[in-house]
This record gives sequence, C-alpha cells and structure tokens, in this order.
Amino acid sequence: MPTRKQRLVLLAVFLLSLPLVTTRIYSSDEIQYFAYLRSLWFDRDLSFENEYRYFYDRNIARSEGFHETFLERTTEAGRRVNFGTIGCAILWSPFYLTGDVTARVLHASGRPVEIDGFSKPYIAAVAYGSAFYGGVALALAISSSALLGLRAVAAGVAVWVGTPLLFYMYVAPPMSHACSAFAVALFVYVWLRVRRTWSIRGAAALGAAGALMAMVREQDVFFVVGPMLDFAMTAADNAASRTIRAALAALVSFVVVFTPQAVAYVRLNGHLGPSRLVTRKMTWTAPHALQVLSSPEHGFFVWTPLAAIALGGLIWMAFGHRRQAAVCMLLMYASQVYVSGSVESWTVAGGYGQRRFVALTILLVIGLAALQEGARRVAARTIIGALTVIAIYWNIALIAEFGTGLMDRQRLSPAQNAYHAFVTLPREAPALVYRYVFDRSSFYRAPLKP
Repeated sequence: MPTRKQRLVLLAVFLLSLPLVTTRIYSSDEIQYFAYLRSLWFDRDLSFENEYRYFYDRNIARSEGFHETFLERTTEAGRRVNFGTIGCAILWSPFYLTGDVTARVLHASGRPVEIDGFSKPYIAAVAYGSAFYGGVALALAISSSALLGLRAVAAGVAVWVGTPLLFYMYVAPPMSHACSAFAVALFVYVWLRVRRTWSIRGAAALGAAGALMAMVREQDVFFVVGPMLDFAMTAADNAASRTIRAALAALVSFVVVFTPQAVAYVRLNGHLGPSRLVTRKMTWTAPHALQVLSSPEHGFFVWTPLAAIALGGLIWMAFGHRRQAAVCMLLMYASQVYVSGSVESWTVAGGYGQRRFVALTILLVIGLAALQEGARRVAARTIIGALTVIAIYWNIALIAEFGTGLMDRQRLSPAQNAYHAFVTLPREAPALVYRYVFDRSSFYRAPLKP
C-alpha cells in the first residue's frame, strides 16, 4: 500500500492540477451524456430535444451530421436519439448538485448566472466530476496493485500522464471515459477483494459494481469475463450450494442496480437495449482487432505505447505466482480488443487516441507495476524507465498536437506527428504552456500552424 506521505503528495498534486481542467462542452458525445443528466434533473424525462437545441442554437454542436442525427431522427419510442447511457449522469449528479447550488447562490446575489442546467456552474461541475473520478480510478488502481503485492505509485503516475486518461480528465472531461476508468477500476478492485473468499456479500457487491460499469459505457460489461473465469476456476474448491448462492447474489445485484438503465432503454429506444443505430455498427467476428491495436494511423499501441509496455507486465505476471489473476486480466484486456475491433467505426477518427481503451487504466497500472517489479537488473530497469519516459512524452506531445491543430484528426500521418513531437513542439512548448494556463480559449479560436 502507498504510505501516508505518498497518498498526501498524490492528493496535493491532483488538487493543484484542477485548474488545468477545461470546463467546456463541445462535442456531440459530450452533449449526449450531459443531456441525460440535465434532462433528468430539470425536466424529469428522457426527451433531449431542448438540450440538443440549446447547444445547436449556440453554435456549440455544429459538427457534420449533428442536426440530422439528433434534431431530425427519432427512436422507436418517438424520442430524440441518444447513443449514451445513464451511468455518467448518476456519477456526475453529486457534482451537478453543487453546480446547481452555486448557480442559485450567484443568481440570488445578482450575478448573471442562469438557473437552467446549462450555465457555467453546471458545466464546470460535470468537468470537475470527471477529473475527480479519473483520479479515484488511479487511486483504486494503486490499491488494487497492493492487493496483489505490487507497489504501483510510480506506475499510477506514469499511466496518469502517459495515456489518453490525461486528455479525458483535463482537456475533454465531459466525455464518458474518465468515469469509465473509475467504474472499471472499482469493479476490478472489488473483484480482487472478493476473490479471496467469494462470499455472498462480496459477490453481491461485485454484481453491483458490474452493473454500474455497464451503465457508464456498454462495452465495459465485457470486463466481467475475467472474474467469471476466476470464479469458475475456484468454484470447484467451494461447496456447490455456496457457489450457487454467490452466483445468484451477483446476478440479482447486477439486475437490481442495472434497473435505471433498463428503464431508460425502454423509455428512450422502445425496447430493452441500446439504439439499433449502435448495434448495427457491430460485426461480432472482430475484423478490426489487429488494426485497432497496431494500425500506424489509429492503433492503440501507436497512440499509447505505454499500453504495450504494460501488457508485457501482465504477460510476465502470467508466468509467476499471480498466474490466475494475471490470466483473468489478460482475458479482460483481450475482451476490449475484441469489442473495439468489432465496431465499424473502430478508428474513432476525430477523437483523441483509441479512447475506448481508457477503461483499461487499472490493468495498465497493474501491468506496469508488475513489469517494474520484475526488472531486477539495473540494465532492465533503465530500459523500462527510458521507454516509459518516451511513452509519456509521446502522449503529451500528441495531446498538444491534437489541441493546437498540428494534427489532422481525420487523416493521421505518423511521420508528421513524430516530426511535430520532436521538432516543432519543443520550440513552441513555452508559448503553449502559457496559452493553456492563461489563455486557454485561444486554442478554440485559431489553430497553431506548422
């Protein structure tokens, strides 16, 4: 476990980083997740016409196809389409309450702040909420590593700044990915606690955590394959009646906690399940599984080389005394490759990195911590440390390129990205840091030209 001093230092660093959070909504995905919360809080319905219209009329949501998709199409239930889920709204709600109270206090004091669910306090509350959950995901990852006998403070910091989690905590927090990292981390943490005894209460807690995970992002439900395999491998050591009761407790808990999403599905889509506009994009033979990892333009390992390094740590674990847990984690990792490789829009072009893999955050921390532990020789530790530093710099450089317009988001050029990362950005770094801290809106007005 991290020492008290380490925990306090990490907490202080996180709190000091909060001014770096961008309190802004601009993409259609962000609007969809936010619309759930605003609609339920103020209108108490799942009709998103007014939320979509608000952002469209103010030139916030003017991406190609936004009007046709969200202000013209309707679901089988006659409501506006929403491809998101309710989980983020649930997680954001305590922060949204704070934003609502702040807006009312400011309004009562004569400040020009509307109590409408859209004004600055509400948007800021959601953004800070996502950053908070990203931070908790890292804390859970470090604690989960400790349950496996690994020291992971350094690995947690490396994953924090060396993966797309950094982008989705600070640059685009109203996306679902920081919340996804938290929900999956919570699920894995509960699993590692429960697997020692598979008690009835523990199994129920695991089922509840799994339901929350599925409500944040639907594809994250595939993470359940790891604990299911672990449970099957250890069930033979338990009495049959106890095994059945634990399985039933997990199932019942999952169903009960998942009820809000089930109701939302029926009311929004007219059936129990996601929009058919989503399901029709899936080809379940995963034809893009290799591309989603290694494509020179869009591959996960190309965008996030730290993920490949951490995968090596999980593989190393599979040959040690943590074999069973490691095999289950590798299966969880593979499940995300499978489902992301099954999506027609596997490139996620226009977004930063292979964002669907942000949910792997906790596995990356554990894998990197395991690799660091396994590097007993000075030469091995030096090589791993150097590769980790390069991977961190690459992630930060790509974020800078993405945010400044140096990167063509639709037609990525690996060679051009590398040139900007190691030639252009070092020259521009002081000016970019100044702009981000003191004039962040300048990034939205005029992109930096190469």
